[in-house]
Amino acid sequence: MTIAAATEPAARFRDLLASEWLKLWSLRSTLWAYAIGTLVVVGFTVGATYDRHRYWNENGPVDRTDFVADGIALMYAYTTNAGLIMMLAAGAIGAVAITGEYSTGLIRTTFAAVPARRSLMAAKVCVLTAVMTMFGAVAAALSFWLSQAILARHDAGVSITDPGSLRVFAASTLLAPVCGLVGMAIGTVLRHGGATVVTVVVVLLVAPLVLSEDRHWPAVVNHALPSSAWLRLVDMRYDPGSGIPFPWTVGGAWTVFALWALAASAATMLAPHRRDQ
Repeated sequence: MTIAAATEPAARFRDLLASEWLKLWSLRSTLWAYAIGTLVVVGFTVGATYDRHRYWNENGPVDRTDFVADGIALMYAYTTNAGLIMMLAAGAIGAVAITGEYSTGLIRTTFAAVPARRSLMAAKVCVLTAVMTMFGAVAAALSFWLSQAILARHDAGVSITDPGSLRVFAASTLLAPVCGLVGMAIGTVLRHGGATVVTVVVVLLVAPLVLSEDRHWPAVVNHALPSSAWLRLVDMRYDPGSGIPFPWTVGGAWTVFALWALAASAATMLAPHRRDQ
């Protein structure tokens, strides 16, 4: 007489999402990473804005008038330095989210419990995207509100409904999930914390510095990087007809954002499928 072995049903995707969500927040360092990252990003923006406020009267009346007329206030809504810090923080958080499991060996247990690797990695991508989007939105909202409140003392601040404000806010919000997904993808491929963080820094921060926009192919590669796309989106004073050798469009910058997110998500889901862990 044979006894049929009881088999457990395959995990539902929503169960995988719940598992990854609990795994993410089970680490005390996770909350600290997001809190410190937000404070540093907002601090850079507020610091730069306050410095402009402090020395406001040292500028001539023409400069002060142009500040308002040219929409320079949006440059202080989320400064370049704040964006660089966000890219570094988001990329590192995304990397550690996966390399931490490889370094401890927990990934083997996870794959043994859930053989459907693509579904599992897709759940990781979804959870990271959601959390990083919230992270980016909080940092962008606080930066925008505080910076414009400071500038409003000189009647130079803008509101979220003014032209260009929503684009700056949206681009700065989405910078976090895009860079987080890039970090996770690189971590999935390399499976080593140190090497992953170094690669993330090179891709997100170093590469744009060494690529000149004066020649065609370096300009094309530079425009295809997430950091350059973000700078294009938040630069409301960008003028394609001002003699820029290889200008590009806002639509092109949004496309770069989308392609990096999609490519990073695909790499994260596909890389572990046929590979021993």
